[in-house]
Amino acid sequence: MFHDWKSTVAAFALMASPALAAQDTITLGMVLEPPSLDPTGNAAAAIDEIVYANVFEGLTKFGPDGAILPALAASWDVENDGKTYVFHLHEGVKFHDGADFTAEDAVFSLDRARAADSTNPQKTLFENIDTVEAVDPKTVRVTLKAPDGMFPFKMAWGDAVMLDEASVANEATQPVGTGPFKFGEWRQGDSIRLDAFDGYWGDKPALKTATFRFIGDPTAAFAAMMAGDVDAFPIYPAPETLAQLGADPRFKVIVGTTEGETILTMNKAVPPLDNVKVREAIAHAINRQELIDGAMFGYGTPIGTHFAPHHPDYTDLTEKSAYDPEKAKALLTEAGVENLKLRLALPPTPYARRGGELLAAQLRAVGIQTEATNMEWAQWLETVYKGKDYDLTIISHVEPMDIGIYTRDDYYFNYNNQALKDLLAEANSTTDDARRSELLKQAQTLIADDFANAYLFQLAKTGVANAKIEGLWENAPTPANDLSKVHWTE
Repeated sequence: MFHDWKSTVAAFALMASPALAAQDTITLGMVLEPPSLDPTGNAAAAIDEIVYANVFEGLTKFGPDGAILPALAASWDVENDGKTYVFHLHEGVKFHDGADFTAEDAVFSLDRARAADSTNPQKTLFENIDTVEAVDPKTVRVTLKAPDGMFPFKMAWGDAVMLDEASVANEATQPVGTGPFKFGEWRQGDSIRLDAFDGYWGDKPALKTATFRFIGDPTAAFAAMMAGDVDAFPIYPAPETLAQLGADPRFKVIVGTTEGETILTMNKAVPPLDNVKVREAIAHAINRQELIDGAMFGYGTPIGTHFAPHHPDYTDLTEKSAYDPEKAKALLTEAGVENLKLRLALPPTPYARRGGELLAAQLRAVGIQTEATNMEWAQWLETVYKGKDYDLTIISHVEPMDIGIYTRDDYYFNYNNQALKDLLAEANSTTDDARRSELLKQAQTLIADDFANAYLFQLAKTGVANAKIEGLWENAPTPANDLSKVHWTE
């Protein structure tokens, strides 16, 4: 519990039965504390894991199975062969500060996201927008530069949530949205509390308060679950104890999939990583199954390209970069590279820290030395993601179907491939599902052939919860802990 009112909580616990005290509150464990609470201004997945569908809502949203569902838009019409989308907004929607949500707020939010000076981490979601106009207070017309059958999907991202211009300057620390929960309190280094919003336009949540506690250490996470200090850990950082928790009737283990392609990113602007033979050598030096078994205790699916294995358009390309240390050595010789030493930046997630040790040993076996640096999340975002000052890093990209990041010239990959840009531009503009599927498969193959990065595994979603909790997402089609349907059973 929180340290400065621990005695008060302890006294209350003596007066009330645990079941009574827990009926409408929940405490969830999280590994990472978010750097801010504005999903439109920072790329950290930990932001959406707190605010997506809880504090903020978009025109559309992801359902627990990845389906695109209505959100603030009750419905939409597609006109002009996929170039125009007309969104019909729900009646009676209010922001947490009491202001009405209208079409003008949608115009403001989308224009802000696509503005030249926008700091939105996913500006590409909005770059095809030509105009956004309020037809009337409850109708928004978005006209695109080119047809896009994926536009409702793009509007479901956390980066596309609707904001109120009056409160936008303070979203990072005092977020104001339209969701079923409003921001309560942020205790830096400890927790964030959300409270149910009485003025919510939709179905009221069963929970009155939800507290997200930050527990990065796997041993501490296990102890917190066993002691009942947290009720659920949706992305549990200690897979080595899942079997023990699963055997305890107080808990249930929830195993699903995520959109998290875990990759060894190679900075293509740093010689000799600009040489495809060196990148291929690194890819063949990696034993994926050893990483999955050693870092993730068997939870994870090997991947050979930047695409989720559960996606219907996925192509299994793992053989292109199969574990072959002798081939790796031969490729380094062909490239004229010897005594290679590379910097390896490791963010604080368990898959990166544990995987980094194993990966360093695998690279050492083919003659590549690494200098590993453990970074906190803010440092990784500043140095690697923004500053592009790194050679190698291990990171899981958890955004849904995000192969388009390989077309971004300013992205930290420093990758530029015109053929890929052309392929994905056609895939984005076509309204023919079969054609889009074929183009996406070609794109997956192209980056695998070019060893644009080394592809490790798809992150599993391994969660633990009190057995009486229902409604938590099994899978993670987007980074989120949607609490709108979460409730306790007797």
